[in-house]
Amino acid sequence: MSKIYDFTFSFRLVKNYMVFCFKRFYGAYVVLGKENIPAEGPIIFAPNHTNALMDALAVHAIAPKNTAVIFLARADLFQNKTAAKYLQFAKIMPAFRMRDGMENLGRNNEVFDRCVEVLDNNKALGIMPEGNQEIERKLRPLVKGIFRIAFAAQQKYRSEPGVKIIPVGIDYGSIVKANKHIIINIGKPIEVSEYMNAYADNAVDATNEIRDRLRNELGNLSLDLASEKYYDCFEMVLELANRAVLEELQLLDTTVSRFVTRQTIAERLVNMEKNAPEEMQKLEKLCLEYTAALKKINIKSKVLDDIQWRKSSLLAECGLLLATSPLFAAGFLLNFLPFFIPVFIRKYIIKPEFTGFISSLQYALGLITFPVFYILQSVLFFSLTDVPLWKDLLFLFIQYPLLKCALTWYNWGRKYLINLRYEFLKQIKSSKLVAAMKLREQIIRMISL
Repeated sequence: MSKIYDFTFSFRLVKNYMVFCFKRFYGAYVVLGKENIPAEGPIIFAPNHTNALMDALAVHAIAPKNTAVIFLARADLFQNKTAAKYLQFAKIMPAFRMRDGMENLGRNNEVFDRCVEVLDNNKALGIMPEGNQEIERKLRPLVKGIFRIAFAAQQKYRSEPGVKIIPVGIDYGSIVKANKHIIINIGKPIEVSEYMNAYADNAVDATNEIRDRLRNELGNLSLDLASEKYYDCFEMVLELANRAVLEELQLLDTTVSRFVTRQTIAERLVNMEKNAPEEMQKLEKLCLEYTAALKKINIKSKVLDDIQWRKSSLLAECGLLLATSPLFAAGFLLNFLPFFIPVFIRKYIIKPEFTGFISSLQYALGLITFPVFYILQSVLFFSLTDVPLWKDLLFLFIQYPLLKCALTWYNWGRKYLINLRYEFLKQIKSSKLVAAMKLREQIIRMISL
């Protein structure tokens, strides 16, 4: 009888396809610290959890070749028999919570034993140590289940190196939209063996010690806006001051550098809230005033920031937009149905209440719609044009790159129109624009060194 951790041929095919599509769901796919993943042995991937299925796929994308990562998911997802079969095929096991009923909590012992079996066979687990999902970019308290499993599996090795916990920080350009960035930041392994002697003396203290270490590691690898009261203010300043602090740190303008800059700003904000509460209150007031000022001129903060750094002229941009508009038209026409059918199903049929499920749903539906429509359109193109087969194959494979071109052109065009609005307000010397820009400069000065 096959085990859940067996890397079957069917699982290999599905995993390779899903990871291939996952990497192309994002505009920039960046992996840092890949060398920190052991080639083999019992490992537990421990990522932060903000984006449902996408977080698990991020781990699958970085896992060693021919390795099936076994995940835990909340038990209520297994209530539907069809869903349960799919989850089992996807190598996901149920984890029971209080809300699943007190009578079911004891079933976690069996699940934990299966997790230990996975590690005993030198395979990989994926456990979200926060225990639940939230879209806010900050770490929540870590639950103890991951450490219970780690210590139980480490008993086989005692104080010798064995089970390793791999902290994984995941940063998304957007929790909802496609074609944004994803950064998968892999930390150095935490050797559970280092805590075994302490665990033998006092299990609670040892668990708390390794939990604190994992939390600190995840905080360093991800974006932790650790504030309850000022979270919205933190998010605004993070976006508004990114370019200025990037320049201050003398970093090149890259996806990774912008991530490092956001981490720097977040650290400064946390310190300000802790050590200078009056300054924090002043900053929050400025952010509220800035938000109101932006609404009056109908321009987003990020646009103002981009405008300050824009090097090309509006006339040159207009010429480039016109010259490349055929690419947008082709990409739009060829990808309209496969792109918007998942959006329609998500909005009007499934209607998820939680924002954190949106990109996972659209990604999963796109796994079906894009290949189906690309093949159908290629068959139609071949039958209507009577072109050689090699040209039809070329048509099949250029449909996706044209989608990327269309998305890039669309975002560029939207920014261009807003830039025109900004230039108009600037030319008429709008007092509302002047007020917004002054507030922006005040906020940046407060966060810059």
